[in-house]
Amino acid sequence: MEYFVKRIDEPDFGCEGRPEGKPAMDKVWLEDENQHTIVIEIEDEKLYALDINEKDRVWYSENEFRKI
Repeated sequence: MEYFVKRIDEPDFGCEGRPEGKPAMDKVWLEDENQHTIVIEIEDEKLYALDINEKDRVWYSENEFRKI
């Protein structure tokens, strides 16, 4: 399904840093054409690799996440 990326929140680990062995996970707010919003968690590195930013159009399903 097609979505609009409304917002991306990167984690803030403060002075303690990221837990060892765990990837940084971003919260991504996606909005569909009917203005229904879902929030998913995606690895920060994957968002950078896919060049996905706020205001982008994306395709998201259980098996796929990509920029349109």
